[in-house]
Amino acid sequence: MNTPFDEEPQRRPGLFSRLRASFLTGIVVIAPVWLTIWLIWSVVGWIDSAVLPIIPQRFQPQEYVGINLRGVGVVIFLIFTVLVGWIAKGILGRSLIQIAESLVSRMPVVRSVYSGIKQISETVFAQTERSFEKACLIQYPRRGIWAIGFVSTAAKGEVSERAETGGELLGVFVPTTPNPTSGFLLFFPAEDVILLDMTIEDAAKLVISAGLVYPNEKDPTQPPE
Repeated sequence: MNTPFDEEPQRRPGLFSRLRASFLTGIVVIAPVWLTIWLIWSVVGWIDSAVLPIIPQRFQPQEYVGINLRGVGVVIFLIFTVLVGWIAKGILGRSLIQIAESLVSRMPVVRSVYSGIKQISETVFAQTERSFEKACLIQYPRRGIWAIGFVSTAAKGEVSERAETGGELLGVFVPTTPNPTSGFLLFFPAEDVILLDMTIEDAAKLVISAGLVYPNEKDPTQPPE
């Protein structure tokens, strides 16, 4: 006879619990793969739908193959983009671009749209001179609270001259979670910035996952081997 103080024996999970656990595990495995394939398939289809209508009907791949080959528009777009970039690097291409931009600058509405899109494109795709240097730890928004940041460059010009500090200032971009493309540009004394061994990609994963994905899963306090 059991008393109220006796420990209740551990029960094995039922069939429904085991099926539920297996289902959730399957979702975790399948969802990233399926979403990745769906996203790539959708982007390829979107590019095809934008590029193929421009090509004359007699040059359409389905006229020769008999079926609609997905991805042909992507190949044509890549070849066209490389060709335009190659021409733009030459003297003739630069001259044509200057003439076209001078014409666009005279159009009141178009010039604002064009300048905004051009600035965004240069910011996103010009990675050679505008990439972050290192991931770092800084105390933000107050001392005792630590945040992940990305060192952009050392402060220069008026910012460095007018700041009330005797040493070097570092520009640090502090991203938000889960969208690391938004955040704050802060300037910290170099001695207050702790550089990390993890890569920029690993630090970005840490921010996006809200601290759930560490560079080294075995021991988050140690740098990855």
